[in-house]
Amino acid sequence: MDEKTVHRPPVYSLRELTGYFFKLGYSGFGGPVALVVYMHRDLVEKRKWISEAEYKEGLALAQLAPGPLAAQLGIYLGFVHYRVWGATLTGIAFILPSFLMVVGLGIAYKLFGGLPWMQAVFYGVGAAVIGIIVLSSYKLMIKSVSQVSVKAIHDNLLLWIIFLLGLIITVLTRSEEVLFFILAGLAYMIIKSPPRGTASKSTISMFLVSAIGFWDYEPGMLGKISLFFLKAGAFVFGSGLAIVPFLHGGIVNQNHWLTETQFVDAVAVAMITPGPVVITVGFIGYLIAGFPGAAVASMATFIPCYLFTVIPAPYFNKIAKFGSVKAFVDGITAAVVGALMGSVIVIASRSIKDFPTFLIALASLLVLIYIKKMKEPVIILLAAIIGIIIKIII
Repeated sequence: MDEKTVHRPPVYSLRELTGYFFKLGYSGFGGPVALVVYMHRDLVEKRKWISEAEYKEGLALAQLAPGPLAAQLGIYLGFVHYRVWGATLTGIAFILPSFLMVVGLGIAYKLFGGLPWMQAVFYGVGAAVIGIIVLSSYKLMIKSVSQVSVKAIHDNLLLWIIFLLGLIITVLTRSEEVLFFILAGLAYMIIKSPPRGTASKSTISMFLVSAIGFWDYEPGMLGKISLFFLKAGAFVFGSGLAIVPFLHGGIVNQNHWLTETQFVDAVAVAMITPGPVVITVGFIGYLIAGFPGAAVASMATFIPCYLFTVIPAPYFNKIAKFGSVKAFVDGITAAVVGALMGSVIVIASRSIKDFPTFLIALASLLVLIYIKKMKEPVIILLAAIIGIIIKIII
């Protein structure tokens, strides 16, 4: 029997696995790629709870289906030996710590957001986030589209065209078109690996409550939030950062729920907290509609991620064999990454307010490139201190 289809009996308890993901949720800094590496190091190499084959299956599914990479991989690893209960508990344990942190930051933001020191902190942090996102977006582009070389671009010309179209559409319209993502996926699938026979059918398997605004929300708002974030969660491919352009277009440009400054601050909060980057939706939801908004936004965003993992997991070996499925996801991913790069340009044009913020953004980018051991939380902390100093001097 194929090694990929064999799952050996667990050598750990569900409680131990849940405890591990809870710890990773409150201590795992560095974004989705780092979290994925931590899981392999801890669960495959050190503890040997998960086999190499099981880990690779989970990573392939996480890359193939919609959903934030790290969260989806964690849910799959919980499913391997403890099925739905394992997937559910590991997912909750992984997300809960960072959710509580962003709610706490949301409370502080509403309480002190108007104070000079809070504005000074995000003056520096917002600029640093631009530098961090630029590098992360570049890495995501290299991974999802191709290397930047004449041969690689020639070999993946169609993906580059889709990528550039996504970038241009986002910059020109200052919003992200989900319909374009779907059309890009379908076009690439039809050209590269059109479905045959029944394959196309198989691919469809898929305190100071008043002061801090804790329960402050308008009637009907929770329904709007849930629909928007369900849609957002269903179109995050590969990295938590891929949700940024979609959120920016809907929250800032279309619904006007947050200002540009508040949105950049929300992305900054995601950078300074451990766990999945996508948990920024909890902070955003809190600013829009208090704690109910944070809870609804978070659940709505992660429900698609959970379902897209648990439903196909038992049949993944069969699904993954279809070239049309991989081609569809490749096309969508190229479009989403292009939109992400376009969104970075849009956000940077509004967040780089002056020469000091330009220098902070540039310095953050260069530090990440040339000082490999420097972590994002350290850069964010330094940027916050610099922002305070600059505001005091000015």
